[in-house]
Formats: sequence, C-alpha cells, structure tokens
Amino acid sequence: MQFIRSEINIVDFLLDNQAADVHVLITSHNTGSGGDQYQFIFYGQNNFKKQADTLRCSTDPNATDFEERDLFIKYLKLGLAPFIAKTESAKDAVINLKVNRSDSTQITTQKKATKDPWNYWVFRTGVNGNLDADANYNNSNLSGSLSANKITDDIKTGLEINAGKTKSTYRLDDGNGNIEKIVINNNSYNIEQYLVKSLSDHWSLGYQVSLSRSTFSNNKKRIQLLTGIEYNVFPYKEVNTKRFTFSYIIDLRHNKYIDTTLYDKTKESLIGQGLNSKLTFNQKWGTIAFGLEYHNYFHNWKLLNLEGYTSIDIRITGGLSFNLYTSAELARDQIYLPKEGATAQEVLTRRRQLASGYRFYTQFGINYRFGSKLNNFVNPRFD
Repeated sequence: MQFIRSEINIVDFLLDNQAADVHVLITSHNTGSGGDQYQFIFYGQNNFKKQADTLRCSTDPNATDFEERDLFIKYLKLGLAPFIAKTESAKDAVINLKVNRSDSTQITTQKKATKDPWNYWVFRTGVNGNLDADANYNNSNLSGSLSANKITDDIKTGLEINAGKTKSTYRLDDGNGNIEKIVINNNSYNIEQYLVKSLSDHWSLGYQVSLSRSTFSNNKKRIQLLTGIEYNVFPYKEVNTKRFTFSYIIDLRHNKYIDTTLYDKTKESLIGQGLNSKLTFNQKWGTIAFGLEYHNYFHNWKLLNLEGYTSIDIRITGGLSFNLYTSAELARDQIYLPKEGATAQEVLTRRRQLASGYRFYTQFGINYRFGSKLNNFVNPRFD
C-alpha cells in the first residue's frame, strides 16, 4: 500500500470503502508455471454506479518482488484510468503508450511462437536446511524436493518427491551435575503422482498415487491410491470471486508400521471414502470461507475423521469490521498409533505422534475506525 500511494497520487485513498467512488477488489491465484495471476475488479460507486470493469495479469514465475510490484501497479493504473478520465483530475494525468525496444522484440517473438517448447511442463528442485542451537538444545533439519508439473485448462498432472531428516539433541541436568544427553531422529519421504481432468465448466475427475514413510507417525511404508470426482456449483473461471465445490473420494491404502499398532497390526490394507465441501466468497463486503471434510473406513465406520473450518472477514459499515476464524476436528481414525504408550521423554521431545480425539481453535475480533477518511501520505521514517 505504501508503494501504491507513492505511485498513484492523483486519487485520494479512503479507508471507508462505502465513501469511495471506486472500490477495487484484488485477488490472486497461483498459475501452472509457478507465478501468480491477479484479478482486479473495479466497482464504480456514487457518481460511477453504472461503471465496472475486470482486469487480469499474470506474473513470471521467476519475477522478483520489484518486477511483480511494477506489473501490479501498471494494471491498477489501467483500471483506474477510465474513472479518472471522467473527473477534473484527468487534465493532470499522464498517459504513456510507448513500448521499450527490448519489450517490443519480446512481444513480436511471443506472437510468432505457436507452441510452448516445454509443452507447459514446469520442473522444480531444491535442498533446504536449518540449524537451531543453544547450550542445552540443538535441532537440525535437512530436506530435498523434486517436482514436475503441468497445468492447463484441460488437465493438471505432476510428479512430486519430498524427503527430509530431523535430528534433535537435548541435554538435561539432574541437579547433581550429571548431564543426560537425549538424541531424537525422525525421517520421512513422500513420492506422489497425480492427474486431474477437466470434464466441463463444473465437473472434474482425478486420481493420486503415493508412496510414503514417516517415523513420527509410525509409518514404515504406505502405498495409497485416491480417486474421486468434484463438482463446482459455479464455473471454475469464477474461482477468484466465488467457489462452492463438492467432492467424493475413494481411497485404497496398504500400511506397514514400525511398531505394532493399538489394533495389534504390523501391516494392513484398508479401503475408505471421503466427502469434502468448500465455499468461498470474495466480494466488496469482505471474504467468507467454509470447509467441511469427512472420511471413514468401510470395514469400521466408527473409524472416522471430521474436520471443519469457518473464516469470516466482513466490513459491516465504513469503519466497523468483524473477523472470525474457527476450526475443529474430531479424530477417531488414528489406527497407526503404536500399541506401546509414549514415554514422558517421547512426549516432551515430540518423538511420536500422540492420540488425540479432537482439536479446536478459534479467534475473533471486532474493529472500529473513525476520524479522517483520507490516507494519502507516505512517511517511512523509522519504519
């Protein structure tokens, strides 16, 4: 916002959206190449009630924050131009419709190109690590990833590989000068391949195959196949402003465990089903999102997981707003937990995942602002 106010000083920025002549709703989504697609919806208000427009732009996946910010401000200016043209401030506006020589060459090349040489495939690889230490504790983590993804309007597919290892060392003093050293090692990997096919503006079909391991979750090796269908009440092209999806998923998995589980299993094959629903609205008055996920196993319907969340951020009046976030989970399907209970040491060092029948979290707030409606000044001193 500081950059926007600095670059666009021909308009007044109001903190009361209802008092503004133009309300701009900006949303973004990741693109298949790894960049972002921004959508700008310009709602005319007061003297511009019948005037509205929508613009979209996509950033390069390798763009810096500076380049992304420049593209962002360019499209914001383009969208505001028709409104400014109908005001007295139009005489102070400067319009530049020149194209840089290098940009012109690039545009010409793009126009001639009829086919992507990579066929829309994007490859990523990386290695990450961190070290956190003091006199009594140190933790190190090393992880690596490799992925190949292709996203078009018709299909979404990819192969992803992730692996990591964590080592934690604790030094405990018993009060008599004796130091006990505890070393905890956890490792994991996940290999998955997925494909989602667009059937129409509202229907999608897909599957995912994965192979994974996690010592934290008592998972020695798990092979899993998921396949399902999704329906969106609204066309997928309107996902920036509204989305209401329902999906049904069948999953088959074969688990091998490190330790014997609560149900005396060292390995087992399972078939389950899942129902998911998500509702999102991004509108002038704010954002509302609801989500509900349910899963159970066919051999025992009591082994289930139910999770839901609500996210609300609404502007009630110009200066009064309300926000709420609540999530809750009912877990009755932790069949992978070891039969032998975790020791106090394992609990405190988070070496093992623990049994928990539920999880709940909520936060909320009411905010009110009054006073000056203008906010055009930029003062970065001592920021």
